[in-house]
Amino acid sequence: MKLRNRIHLYTTVLFVVLLVLINVAVYFSFSRIMYSSELEQTETEAEQIVAALNSNQPSLPVSKLLRAYVPVNGIVQIVMKDDVGPGSASPGYSSLREGSIPFYPEEVSKVIDYKETKHAMVSVPIIWSTGEVAALQVVESLKTTERNLQVLQIVLIIVTLVAIIPLFISARFLSNLITRPITSMTNTMQEIRESGRFKQLDLPEKSSDELYVMGETFNEMINLLQSNYEKQEQFVSNASHELKTPLTVIESYSSLLKRRGRQDAELFDESIEAIHSEAVRMKDLTQQLLVLAKHDEYWNADITDIELGAFLQESVRAFEKAYKRRVEVFVEEDLIVLADAQKLKQLLYIFMDNARKYSEEEVQVEAYREKDQAYIHITDYGIGISKDDLVRVFDRFYRVDKARTRKSGGFGLGLALARDLAQVMDAELHLHSEEKAGTKATIKLPLSQ
Repeated sequence: MKLRNRIHLYTTVLFVVLLVLINVAVYFSFSRIMYSSELEQTETEAEQIVAALNSNQPSLPVSKLLRAYVPVNGIVQIVMKDDVGPGSASPGYSSLREGSIPFYPEEVSKVIDYKETKHAMVSVPIIWSTGEVAALQVVESLKTTERNLQVLQIVLIIVTLVAIIPLFISARFLSNLITRPITSMTNTMQEIRESGRFKQLDLPEKSSDELYVMGETFNEMINLLQSNYEKQEQFVSNASHELKTPLTVIESYSSLLKRRGRQDAELFDESIEAIHSEAVRMKDLTQQLLVLAKHDEYWNADITDIELGAFLQESVRAFEKAYKRRVEVFVEEDLIVLADAQKLKQLLYIFMDNARKYSEEEVQVEAYREKDQAYIHITDYGIGISKDDLVRVFDRFYRVDKARTRKSGGFGLGLALARDLAQVMDAELHLHSEEKAGTKATIKLPLSQ
């Protein structure tokens, strides 16, 4: 069964059951009130008769007195323990005195069934003239009350049946309203699957209800999927392109070695050097690709307090020994930041390595505090980056000058990796650059409290 039909069925059944329960509760509550009212009225009549009997003069027969108080639709009688005393009945109700009549030594008030008709019966104990305890019983027919309750029952049944029609229509409308966004999403996903092109839902006017939020979330997910799909295509294309070149070089030199390597020593040395160089490039490229493709657990940051002055001095010292390049350091005292030491060192190496590659002059590293953040600047005075390229340098495989970067060994992955490292440490990255003037990379880190 479709969700729309299921919602329609369940909603209709639920509301019908609730309506029936409400009507049943109304009927029984109303009938109880009416029967209680009739019993109270009969009790009042019985009390009046008892008061009249107590004040009666001996000269007035009891039967005449009872005849004066007989109800219009019942009887009044005196019941002894072993016999039935005098009584009086209204026309048509004399049969109530026939048969066995129970004696109640205590006061009783209840509704009884007699000949498939309900009656209000009240029994009040009195002291009879002989000194024994007798019971004054007043019985009234509730036929009129039963007839009124039957009318109420018919009215409630009709109201229930009539209410089912708009209830059925409204349940259908509700089910369509709930399932419309789901149907729209299903159709959109089928179109995406068949056409291979991403498509968004056409949302109505902005709203805060859950259905609109679900549609908006779906559109955001489609945007994310489209973006990731495009990046994946670009990533695969660029990666295959980057790997194609060294493999082609290795294949070419291998063929030369196979043909003439044994006869030409100079060609042999040149081929071995080229193959080794391209193999190193491939190794570096695959290592960076593997880092970028690591699972989420690799990117879990171990955030600790880091004394930035000593940390920068140690990192710069290791960098200078590795690349034989001087780096000038200026650090404000007592700077303690929150970061992952390993990832922060890797981030610093990426920016210092770029500064080394694209400038011939001294590299500067500066750190200071501003409000509740620490700023680290890595500055070079090299060739710089144009404004058009600056907005894309964090994209994977993007290179400002492809000939130059290939010569220097870059793949366009360093800044993409730096961006990911910064994100897991809750750090911010900014690049400011001018062509032929240099580049300043800024790392913003939260200060330790």
